[in-house]
Amino acid sequence: MKLTDELVKELSKLPTGNVADNNPEGGVMDSGITPLDTALHMIGRAVTVRCAPGDNLALHQGIYAAGKGDVLVFDCGGYTGGGHFGDIMATACSVRGIAGVIIDGTCRDREDIKALKFPVYSRGTCPAGTVKETLAKINVPVNAGGVQVCPGDLIFADGDGVVVIPQEKEDEVIEKALAKYDKEQKILQALHEGKTTLEIYGFDRLIESRMK
Repeated sequence: MKLTDELVKELSKLPTGNVADNNPEGGVMDSGITPLDTALHMIGRAVTVRCAPGDNLALHQGIYAAGKGDVLVFDCGGYTGGGHFGDIMATACSVRGIAGVIIDGTCRDREDIKALKFPVYSRGTCPAGTVKETLAKINVPVNAGGVQVCPGDLIFADGDGVVVIPQEKEDEVIEKALAKYDKEQKILQALHEGKTTLEIYGFDRLIESRMK
């Protein structure tokens, strides 16, 4: 699947829940990986970077391994004692057209990054500095949020969290997620017309049968 600007715009209507429900691999990062700004979302292909915890030299390398529309996935081993990524790095990513960043570790400069409207997902923030010593391992399988991410996997993220779709499954997952979205739009319309969730999902009959 080629991620054109038009396709990304179309897919942006999908909540991560629709994607997760139709992803046979699961692929949902744990709830510790949260967005700095819940109003933003991102879709793109993973460029993976394995980093030494507490060392952000590899993150600087990774920025220049990614291109327009990519999502950088930094495996920092879950380290929360230092700000691996800040507003200067976010600006560098934004200038390159990178779609967003996931850090299994902490970042800093939350408010400055939010002002940039650049999507960053991390294990929170920490103002402490990091060293610059260890080189990156780029485009290798990494672990982020308890999920294995391979180069080229499709990343969906919004205010609820992050879903990783294996590249070989993406056509099937996207087709089913779009179908679910359309179905849910009809359910929302039915609710506005006065129907109840009990009627729509058949729960009224289920409840009645359980009460006998």
